[in-house]
Amino acid sequence: MSRKLRLGVNIDHVATVRNARGSGYPDPVRAALLAAQAGADGITAHLREDRRHITDDDIARLAAELTIPLNLEMAATDEMLAIALRHRPHAVCIVPEKREERTTEGGLDAAGQHNHLAPMVSALRDAGCRVSLFIEPDERQLDAALRLGAPVVELHTGRYCELAEDAREAELRRIADAAALAVKAGLEPHAGHGLTFDNVVPIAAIPQVAELNIGHFLIGEAIFEGLAPVVERMRALMDSAR
Repeated sequence: MSRKLRLGVNIDHVATVRNARGSGYPDPVRAALLAAQAGADGITAHLREDRRHITDDDIARLAAELTIPLNLEMAATDEMLAIALRHRPHAVCIVPEKREERTTEGGLDAAGQHNHLAPMVSALRDAGCRVSLFIEPDERQLDAALRLGAPVVELHTGRYCELAEDAREAELRRIADAAALAVKAGLEPHAGHGLTFDNVVPIAAIPQVAELNIGHFLIGEAIFEGLAPVVERMRALMDSAR
């Protein structure tokens, strides 16, 4: 597969900076629009239960103002399902969520939560949302996603990113094997978490992966370089891998 690899830019941490002062700026919607102009193929936003960064108003504005797809990340709760069904974003990625975590830690246990997730996946699909599950690159979780009827899986790259460069090969192979298994099963594999300029190319080079979702690093680099140049550089690195 040599199709263009899509880039989803997560703008959560623009909202984190805004919320640190309780002001109206910096505006995550403005960041989303700038990222789109710079080459992002979609925008990702995680509406957490505690609203620590993205807010309900942000989601409403993103849904109204974006001309590229919005990917809403959400925990598998009735509250978040109702919000997703109200706004009907292009995509919904169901992620695990713990109040005490700084960021999403590990993948969703789709296999162990089948009965809880099944009606949510069904409702979102019926509403026209592209449903994805954020999972570990593990055959058991891929099988669960298939049984649940989720057409997309996002493979967790956090462990790969945390390893020293000379120790990544086994984890990279695990991700690549999972992406190949996903395609064979009829699932579309995406990947994300912890990706940077320094580690993105091997992941982007996995031919079956259709989309990368990257946020914290891009927003951090944008402080020094500006958001548009940072998105453009990430886009170029991804393209070079294909």
